[in-house]
Amino acid sequence: MDRFSELKAFSVVASTGGFSAAARNLGIAPSSVVRLVDALERRVGVRLLNRSTRTVTLTDSGRFYYDSVLLILEQIEEAENFASQEGVPQGRLTISAPVTFSTIYLGPALCELQQTYPKLKVHLDLNDGISDLAEDSVDVAIRIGKPVPHPGLTTRWLARHERIICGSPDYFDEFGTPLAPADLARHDCLIFSYGGQAHQWRFRPLGNPDGSVQAVDVRGSLSVNNSEMLRQACLGGYGVALLPVWLVMEDVLAGRLMRILPDYEANPGPMDVGLYAVYPPNREAALKVQAFIAVLEQHLSRTLPVLS
Repeated sequence: MDRFSELKAFSVVASTGGFSAAARNLGIAPSSVVRLVDALERRVGVRLLNRSTRTVTLTDSGRFYYDSVLLILEQIEEAENFASQEGVPQGRLTISAPVTFSTIYLGPALCELQQTYPKLKVHLDLNDGISDLAEDSVDVAIRIGKPVPHPGLTTRWLARHERIICGSPDYFDEFGTPLAPADLARHDCLIFSYGGQAHQWRFRPLGNPDGSVQAVDVRGSLSVNNSEMLRQACLGGYGVALLPVWLVMEDVLAGRLMRILPDYEANPGPMDVGLYAVYPPNREAALKVQAFIAVLEQHLSRTLPVLS
């Protein structure tokens, strides 16, 4: 009896709750399943299953061992898939991405990915922090901002990250519409928080990349580390916010939000501030990562709004 068969038999018995059900799942006789599990228990020197005439349950040791076995079997499957994929992306792909951006754009892109590559199994970790790709076993991360060079990581440009100043028509009817950046100092500015430091919004005349940048200290009744929360507050008339074009363009076109200071570029930065894919040079994951990036690039080129 080989160890793989023992591990497989044990895992199926544990998941199905019985030897007969496991035998049907594996396509072998129940007596063969019993022999495989018996051999495994003798080899590890501990009872893994509580057996009765009606049920089979895991012992405390068995429960711990079962979790380890599932991981081992998954790794074996991954290795077999990689060896036999012959240019077809398949197996587990772990993606880390920002929350708000993902709920709008990544979901549809992943549907396209799954339809194109049905053998891929995607695990998506949504968070607005910076994941440690190696520590968190992440194959590829989507990030927003200016890339930070990191040895051993590859960075792939996806799109510009443009932002505009906006608020609700009701807010501007009540408090007036800022006509110059300095006017914002007298308004309730809703802030994307970066850990409590002072907040400045910067402005440069549109179409003048060499022009001077004007900085305005802003303050308001709300600071939060999630763009969608800022959008909702804006829609509710709480104040003025600096928000991504990809998040609020539909609201602006529908009249739910109003763009102000259109003659200025808000928070101007280097041309390389944008949306990025970041990934380690993992040979086994390379095919899956490249397939995902290609699908995402195509999806963004069709759907991501840009300033005219």
